[in-house]
Amino acid sequence: MSQLYESMRHNIHMLGDFLGETIRDAQGNEILELIENIRQLSRSSRSGDEKAREELLDILANISTENVIPVARAFSQFLNLTNIAEQYQTISRHSQDSLLGDRSLGQLFERLKLQNISPKKVIETVEKLLIDLVLTAHPTEVTRRSLVNKHVEINRTLSRLEHDDLTEKETTKLKRRLMQLIALAWHTDEIRTKRPTPVDEAKWGMAVIENSLWKAVPEFCRQVNYHLEKNFGVQHPVSLAPVRFSSWMGGDRDGNPFVTAQTTRQVLHMNRWKAAELFLEDIKSLADELSIINCTPEFREKYGDHKEPYRILMKELRNKLTNTVTYYAELLQGKTLSINSKDILTNDEQLWEPLYDCYQSLQKCGMRIIANGGLLDCLRRVRCFGLGLSRLDIRQESTRHTMAIAEITRYIGLGDYSQWTEDDKQAFLVRELSSRRPLVPTNWQPSPETQEILDTCKVVAEQPEGVISAYVISMARDASDVLAVHLLLKEAGCKINIPVAPLFETLDDLDRCEKVMTNLFNIGWYRGVINNQQMVMIGYSDSAKDAGMLSASWAQYRAQEALVNLCEQYSIELTLFHGRGGTIGRGGAPAHAALLSQPPRSLKNGLRVTEQGEMIRFKLGLPAVAVESLDLYASAILEANLFPPPEPKQAWREMMNEASKISCEQYRNIVRGEADFVPYFRAATPEQELSKLPLGSRPAKRNPNGGVESLRAIPWIFAWMQNRLMLPAWLGAGSALQQFINDGQEELLKTMCQEWPFFSTRIGMLEMVFSKADLWLAEHYDQRLVPENLHHLGETLRNQLQSDIKTVLSLAHDGQLMADLPWIAESIALRNIYTDPLNLLQVELLHRLRSQGENPNPELEQALMITITGIAAGMRNTG
Repeated sequence: MSQLYESMRHNIHMLGDFLGETIRDAQGNEILELIENIRQLSRSSRSGDEKAREELLDILANISTENVIPVARAFSQFLNLTNIAEQYQTISRHSQDSLLGDRSLGQLFERLKLQNISPKKVIETVEKLLIDLVLTAHPTEVTRRSLVNKHVEINRTLSRLEHDDLTEKETTKLKRRLMQLIALAWHTDEIRTKRPTPVDEAKWGMAVIENSLWKAVPEFCRQVNYHLEKNFGVQHPVSLAPVRFSSWMGGDRDGNPFVTAQTTRQVLHMNRWKAAELFLEDIKSLADELSIINCTPEFREKYGDHKEPYRILMKELRNKLTNTVTYYAELLQGKTLSINSKDILTNDEQLWEPLYDCYQSLQKCGMRIIANGGLLDCLRRVRCFGLGLSRLDIRQESTRHTMAIAEITRYIGLGDYSQWTEDDKQAFLVRELSSRRPLVPTNWQPSPETQEILDTCKVVAEQPEGVISAYVISMARDASDVLAVHLLLKEAGCKINIPVAPLFETLDDLDRCEKVMTNLFNIGWYRGVINNQQMVMIGYSDSAKDAGMLSASWAQYRAQEALVNLCEQYSIELTLFHGRGGTIGRGGAPAHAALLSQPPRSLKNGLRVTEQGEMIRFKLGLPAVAVESLDLYASAILEANLFPPPEPKQAWREMMNEASKISCEQYRNIVRGEADFVPYFRAATPEQELSKLPLGSRPAKRNPNGGVESLRAIPWIFAWMQNRLMLPAWLGAGSALQQFINDGQEELLKTMCQEWPFFSTRIGMLEMVFSKADLWLAEHYDQRLVPENLHHLGETLRNQLQSDIKTVLSLAHDGQLMADLPWIAESIALRNIYTDPLNLLQVELLHRLRSQGENPNPELEQALMITITGIAAGMRNTG
């Protein structure tokens, strides 16, 4: 590991030097010296030098308005460069094995072979492997796309520099390119001037697929094949797709009035246009490559007698794809269509069949090496991405469907559906679902809100099978919420069965989900239509905001366990859909550990999980990083299915039930019960200022006039992360654990840590949070920004945090946080030197801006936005 740190530190030092030269050229020596002085003082302050800390505070408290932007930008840019160096290190040729260790797919296959696990069992498990990553546009990606592109190029240049056979001239050229890229980043405004639209977000998602995942998926499939062949002598079938991508960008309308039916239709067309464009490039390459004469008689009979049969077929596909690109481009631009829809490719089989025929013919003619080149990569892409590029989820809040149906029932004289009992709602919905006559009157003009719901269902109904992956109902509470969506889709003329997935989010809803699903499974109509397949989404963000991290995570575990058992009882194949965020407070955790801590059998039908905001970029933004992320996901899913985690013992359950009650009570007593909490929260964090940062298309609040309860989980987490108290990720958990220690049950807790992955992962997540939290900085926010009459609350919370850290250390590692994860501990320590000045500067800026009232200085506002994005980069997982 020390060699890895050395290599990473070398790259960080080099990139920092280049940034320094850029700043000197752009801003002059005086600013560079100020920045360097702040950096040195921050380093000394972190080492415990009180005098340096006082001097650092003094400099930043008295910094001139003209200097705040360059200083904020310098530390923010440096943290971005640190992230790049660290991301690069994870995929460096020299560090791959050391970092993945025994979590990698290769290591897992070797262990399976050594343990004499039946090859048949391994192959069956691999063939059922499915990683369905759902890309979402939750507004946590704070870095502009124009900067992201430069960061990707910096990463590529670092990779080229790693080669030890470079001449001096080549090394100089690459270093000059690095300097250019850093200078370009410095002279690019890191803050968006306006909020992205849902279509902009969808374009960002498409760019991730085009620039990274398009290359990564075939490479990952090759890795799976390599390990299977090496250890068990078999190949992964070409037709299997172990990876799939879905998206919420353009489909998630929950609380986002800017996502309309027209937006969804536009994004679906954009996806088809981009997919056709990408496949066209693949087919052009294959047309150039496959200048081969030999083919099987069957191939010649099917596609005609030509001298170069494969090339002729590729040219035909090329023409159809060219037409497809033109067709969707004209559709998007609102032009008169010059291409007939019969002359384009509309379903995946039209592309898959001829390509697979080529593949089989080449194999039979002794050209396996050719078949398994670019052609195999293209086949993998057809199965993974298809002509829709990524499948789209639709998401809407349950009450919107209730109000739409209520409007219909009132109009046709049946009364107000929204006021009926649950039994009456179910009886009505099942009756209408079984009826052949339409419910919605033809010449009726509903309210704009209901019209939007009906229009969205029409867009869903227009799509061929496989384009819409699920209709997710947020805040689902009853069986009628699911039946209502089925009825609205039926009324829109939907002929195919779209998975309708209830999303259980609050603590109460998670506890009730088994009862709700039992009610549904006992409805004959429903069982007949779902074809023994059910998707259920588990909400991590809102449950943690509702009840605190420990209570929410135990409710999520119990809900999954109950649903797995229920579906087995009814012989229904369950897909659990995990709505995780990047942070601990929103269900985030290192992927491998998080998956191995799931209830037994919960991954048997694969993994469906949201990838959010900047986590998409960190985990999937570069081809090599994406391959590694998919490798970790795959190894964890396979391991969980081949070696299921233990069922929790009764004593463990009882302890978690009690811990959940204690932690939830303490969390709610403060967040809901403390009269001063909301004013304290708004004073101690930049929560109100966050709304000015154009992060995403969605409003920060569901209800603009509400308090904390109406705040979305993302800004709630984001705000506490900025002031380094990290409150949502730990509040309540340590108190519950300490109570058991006081009651003499420490040994049982330690046993749970050692033997139960669910519990040890929770403790590990707390350790990571505590490593990123900072008591001194949180206190500084209070001293400078919070009215004196509210100081008592901050003091109480910091004392609780300090106590919780001691509690967790007593269970985990003697006196040192993250002792078993030195790589992450080192990463956090590296960043703190650069994040601390941004925190201190943010406090000063908040103080000045709040004192200016209605007419804030625009330069100070811009500098504040830069500190927010910089701290987000320093913390890594913002939402």
